[in-house]
Amino acid sequence: MTDPIAARQQLVDHAHYKYRGCAPDDENPTMSAADPDVSLDAWGPYTGDGAEPQKERFDREKAAKQICGRCPVLALCRIVANTTTVDADGVEHLVEPEGVMGGELALARHRALIARRHATTVGTAPAEEAPAAPRNLSDARTPQKMAVLRALTVELYDERVARRAGMDVRTSNWHRSALCSLLGLNKESATRDELLVAAVRQSLLPRGTRIVWDGFWPIAAAPTTDGSRQRRIAPDVPLALLAPRPRTHRRRRPGNTSPAGRRLTSVRAIPQPRIPLTPTTVLEPAA
Repeated sequence: MTDPIAARQQLVDHAHYKYRGCAPDDENPTMSAADPDVSLDAWGPYTGDGAEPQKERFDREKAAKQICGRCPVLALCRIVANTTTVDADGVEHLVEPEGVMGGELALARHRALIARRHATTVGTAPAEEAPAAPRNLSDARTPQKMAVLRALTVELYDERVARRAGMDVRTSNWHRSALCSLLGLNKESATRDELLVAAVRQSLLPRGTRIVWDGFWPIAAAPTTDGSRQRRIAPDVPLALLAPRPRTHRRRRPGNTSPAGRRLTSVRAIPQPRIPLTPTTVLEPAA
């Protein structure tokens, strides 16, 4: 940790400190020496009555940062702006918590301090606090649950998942809820993607499994206890999307016959509604 007093003294003792952009103008002490049209208040926190209009604040901070960018003591000023002190409770705080300093806004300096705190916390976290691997995975490898998992990779809706898994909707949802519990997920709030990622990580599904992307629709992994998510239809999604996949039928074309004299047929799909946001992606979870 940099000593704030020493950092400030090093800045003040610099040979070019008197040429800093935020120094007062000789003829007008309330204005900047670098730009007589910019007030010295541009570097400080707002102290006027009421709330400062957003545009005025943006313009003020922009002018201050532009002058800081060509200041001869920018580097030393930034060191001072980011120096910290520790209070009686052991909490680290910025010595200069307000205003523009070193070409940085107060918000940017606070975010940098929070990031440093987080990095320190993560770096010193004990290894035993890592989450334990889910247990009883043998119960998740039953034929019914594996059929539900495989169906989830290609279907988005309860009816279609159940149909592909070879069971009714209620049974399919029950197995999906059980899978969430077995994989350590919250069965009331886990999403379809979270369930599939957890299944790949625990080798229930092979790595590189291709799944149908569900876009930005909030589809939960299991219904809530009051049944409010039983159908899980997102707002503004047409009910036509829940219709069964179209079947094909054969249509004869006159004059199109085989060498043996048999009339050939062609396969034509029944038109279906366009379903947005259904590309396929390869699921590759982090190691």
